[in-house]
Formats: sequence, C-alpha cells, structure tokens
Amino acid sequence: MKKIAYIEIDTHAEIAQAFMDIMKDSSDFSVDYYFSKKIKDLVEANGETIFLSDSSMILEQLKLKKYDLVIIGTVHRYFNTFHALVQKYNASVIVHNINFSTASKGALMKSIFKNDIVYRLKLCWKEGLFYTSKVYKNAGNLLVLDEELSSDEYQFLPLFYTTNFEEQEENKDLTVVIPGGVSQKRRDYHHVFKTIQNLKTEDKCEFIFLGKAKDSELKQLEKLSRKLPGNISVHYFSDRVSNHDFEKWMQKADVLWCPIQQKAEFFSREETYGRTKMTGNLGDAIKYGKKAVFPKDYPSKLEFIVTETDNILEQFKELKNSRFDFQKKYSKKSVLKKLEDMLSGLIST
Repeated sequence: MKKIAYIEIDTHAEIAQAFMDIMKDSSDFSVDYYFSKKIKDLVEANGETIFLSDSSMILEQLKLKKYDLVIIGTVHRYFNTFHALVQKYNASVIVHNINFSTASKGALMKSIFKNDIVYRLKLCWKEGLFYTSKVYKNAGNLLVLDEELSSDEYQFLPLFYTTNFEEQEENKDLTVVIPGGVSQKRRDYHHVFKTIQNLKTEDKCEFIFLGKAKDSELKQLEKLSRKLPGNISVHYFSDRVSNHDFEKWMQKADVLWCPIQQKAEFFSREETYGRTKMTGNLGDAIKYGKKAVFPKDYPSKLEFIVTETDNILEQFKELKNSRFDFQKKYSKKSVLKKLEDMLSGLIST
C-alpha cells in the first residue's frame, strides 16, 4: 500500500475534506493528513489519521515517516517552508490561481503595495513571498481541480463525485439555489437582484441565496424581499450557513444559478474563472447532481453547465424538468478509480 501525506495548513478546508471523503474508500493508498488547527476544526474526520501541524513543524514531522507522495493543498503563504519541502520530497501542489503561481518577483513586489500592505509585507519578510514561483517550478507536479484547466503542465486531480442522497420529493414550485457568499466581489449579485425584481410570472418560485449576506448586499436583499409579489420569494442568511442548511437546500434545488464574475483577483493578480481559476460551484454541481446556469462568458464544455439565456425563468423551468445522468461519469467508484490511477502516476514519475 502506497503512503501519501496531504498537507493543508493554509486555506482550502473544503478541498481537504473532498480528498478525505473520496480516499477513505481507497484500498491502494493510505493517507496521513497534516492540518493547521483552523483547518482541523473545519473538517469532519471519520477515522482518518490527522496530525496537527503548522509551518514551523511540518518539515520535522515529515522526517518521521516515509511517504511515496506529498500533496500540498495550498501554497498561498509559508513559501519558504514549501520551497524547502518540494526540494526534499516527491511533492505535488494543487494550483488554485494559475497567474499567481507564475508571477515574477517584480510582479509580486508591485502587488505588495496595492492592498493589505502590512499582511503582504509580512509574507515578504517572514514567509519568503519571493520563493512563490520556485515552489511551483520545483514541485514534482502541478495539479488543478477543474479538468478544463488541465494541460501538459497542469494535471487534473479528480476529486468531485456525485453523492447518492435519498430521493427527495419533487418540488411543486420552482426552487433556484444561488450557492456562495453573497458578495458582489466575485459574483454579479446586482444582475441577480435586478433579474428577480423584473420577473413577470404567475407561477410560484423561490430563490435561495445560500451563503452569508452582509453589508450592502444584505440591505438590497431585505429591500428586494419587501417589493416582490406573493408568488415570488427570496430566502437568505445573515449568518454563516450551517452544513445542515447547505445540504438541505442544495438537495432541494431544481437548478443552481451561478452568476460568477468572469474576472477575479488574487494577490492583485488578475485571474479568469474557467481559464486560470476554478469556481467552487463546479464541485457543488457535481456533488449534488444539479444542472447549473453560468454566465455567457464562462467557458465550459461540460454538459451540466448551461449558458444563461435572456429568458432565464423559462430556462429554469426547462432545466427543472430535464435530467442529466451524473452517476454515469461522476459516481464515487469511477472517480476514485481515476484518482487512484492518477496518484499512481504521480508516484512513478
């Protein structure tokens, strides 16, 4: 049995959780997880071997065991630590922002003074910010979580599978779920609010904003809810959405509405969803087996990603009555087999 160390001491707890969920059924690999306290508190462990770690401990911890492969879940800080790590081990890095991963020292220097100056100076002085590109270049392999971002340089790491939830009773009324934090920063909620406000229909429909709403977006939702006719309703959260509520509404959804802004920024570097950056809504759609409506400018050849049309209400109704066989490609068994084959390749190279 091959041994893997999976490290997440930075940000992406949801990706670590996805790796844990699928790998617990593997008979070919044994995985030890090295998590910071923040990450450990956010994941649900089911008997997995988890070690509490941080940037000052991880190199010493890895010396204690022999691993065939080390996977680093995020390299958005602790660059000096990860630079040392990728030089010593057969290490693969999951890339979340491709343009950031290839940024030159000069580009990073300019970015320091564009935002969060104190924090970014700390990354420079204490955490080896200028090692960024070296970490990615010296890693054995670079991994992406969206197959459409894969290339000769970036290998696709298949993690997301469709969960077999209990069959739910079909909704009488149209239920549209908009997953993600309610912020204009990465999604076009102004478009969503305007569209809902201008709907002309006698049918009953509800729109679920499945993410915490705050500041101006919360005020706009409160205002919108008071203006809508009785047959159209909005449901929103002013606090963090619990796992229970998220599961409940995602299972109930007839369709997902994902109004992703095409352009995003990471460390003041421009990233483009679907080209240099993955959206978490892709994993949401696969996990819960839901068709999803994306903006016209989102590039995707996936059958369950549907391009938004001008008459979006009719589109939602059609999608409510259509089906896509997620189990055919995204069953846990088939995704795990692809993942195991891929991991075997990472170990043998």
